Amino acid sequence: MKQIRCAVYTRKSSEEGLELEFNSLDAQREACEAYIKSQKHEGWTLITKQYNDGGFSGGTMDRPAFKELLEDIKQNKIDIVVVYKVDRLTRSLMDFAKIIEIFDAHQASFVSITQQFNTTTSMGRLTLNMLLSFAQFEREITSERLRDKFEASRQKGLFVHGKAPIGYTKVGSTLVENPEQSGFVRLIFDKYLELGSIKKLHDYLIENSIKTESGKNFRKGHLNHLLKNKAYIGKIMHNDKVYDGLHEGIVDADVFERVQNMLKENSVERKYETNNPSYALLASKLFDDKGNYMSPSYSNNRYKRRYCYYISQAIIQNREQDVGSISKLPKHEIETLVRKVVTEFVHNKSVIQQYLSNKTIAMQKKILDTVVGLELNYQIVRYILNKVVVYKDQVEIVLNKNILLEALELLACGERVMIDYEDDDFITITKQVQLVAVPKRGNKLIIENESQYNLTLIQSIAKGFYYHKLWLEGKLAKEQKSSYIYRLMSLRYLPPTLIEDILNGKQAPDMTVKELYRIAGRSV
Repeated sequence: MKQIRCAVYTRKSSEEGLELEFNSLDAQREACEAYIKSQKHEGWTLITKQYNDGGFSGGTMDRPAFKELLEDIKQNKIDIVVVYKVDRLTRSLMDFAKIIEIFDAHQASFVSITQQFNTTTSMGRLTLNMLLSFAQFEREITSERLRDKFEASRQKGLFVHGKAPIGYTKVGSTLVENPEQSGFVRLIFDKYLELGSIKKLHDYLIENSIKTESGKNFRKGHLNHLLKNKAYIGKIMHNDKVYDGLHEGIVDADVFERVQNMLKENSVERKYETNNPSYALLASKLFDDKGNYMSPSYSNNRYKRRYCYYISQAIIQNREQDVGSISKLPKHEIETLVRKVVTEFVHNKSVIQQYLSNKTIAMQKKILDTVVGLELNYQIVRYILNKVVVYKDQVEIVLNKNILLEALELLACGERVMIDYEDDDFITITKQVQLVAVPKRGNKLIIENESQYNLTLIQSIAKGFYYHKLWLEGKLAKEQKSSYIYRLMSLRYLPPTLIEDILNGKQAPDMTVKELYRIAGRSV
């Protein structure tokens, strides 16, 4: 007779009582083992390995013993899983469908000893689905009751859920002012009105060592949430509805209203699609050289001119010690560089052909004809891009090779092509760059290592030699004899090597005319 290997799975939602010598898990297991013994004539045999989850909810599949059980099923070590009741396995109909799919794929069955269900029969499947549907329905009804109870308490002005906002202490179901903290809250509101921006407020709090209750620096997002919290004017919020709270406000209503108006005025309006982070080409794909994600961000100056940039999460989270060599980049410069490099790579037929060796000659020709002059829009570039890493002197652009080939084949054939993906199958392109600081905003500009002709520098040097020639010939007009002209003439004392570099576009990218005056004055 064929031996049928049976595993017993037990679960208890809470940890209460698990410390007892004979607990709920033991009771479930003992009943299941007795049932397996009763089926000995059918060849059922209990395996010694135990699968017990104590203190884990049936609403999730993230349970250690349950994961181990599924792994053993996938390795064909188990024929039947025996449980005391169906809801010991799961309380979610969606999860149950996934579990049954795994069981079916590995010819495993499922038995509930108290409900006499067996997934080997169609009737058993139907009954189990119905049972789980009712179990999930009951669970959702319970959740709705809790939500209704929670909303009713908020309507009465009670604060029954969550941590008390800074400035308050929770006493029972009511907020009570905490004098040690409420002064800081009022200071934050007043300083925001005085400074006019969350960034300046954030810097002020750090400079004055004003921290959160846990002793950490405030984050800008935390400050934004704090300034909008209606609890500070005696209100209670629930699902965008505002109710009168039983607690007293600690911020004047007029001050709160002025702060809301200023927040609204300072908010960046998303008029164009590029204002939205979801349209940032490198959103979730750009990293600094220490592995910090660089997220898209936007700000307005006092003239309402908008600046778009990527900033390291280490800066946002006040982890200064973890900041990479580049912490902030202008959005336009880095996106333009990446798009240009990826486009040049795709247009290089000799390079692309190296990755088409497993294609037919006809398909290779089709793809290579397609890449000639192919315009890569943001969607295509983002689709084939795996990640971009910014270093001090180079940008590393990583493409997913298989997705690139799929995209090219799709563009060439006009239909989706299935490709077998392999892990870590990437193409890395390294681009040498120079990163130059912009003092006013602390950003970095990306300049490729190519000739960068600066017409302002070239014209200034040319004018200097021209006016010097006029001066030698006595043709310099009286009205031309100004300090500006004499400063230009001093440029003839610049080192010849520097003049040659400027004429060839090889000068330092941050070179200015003012710096040339300084060098020339030092050379006299």
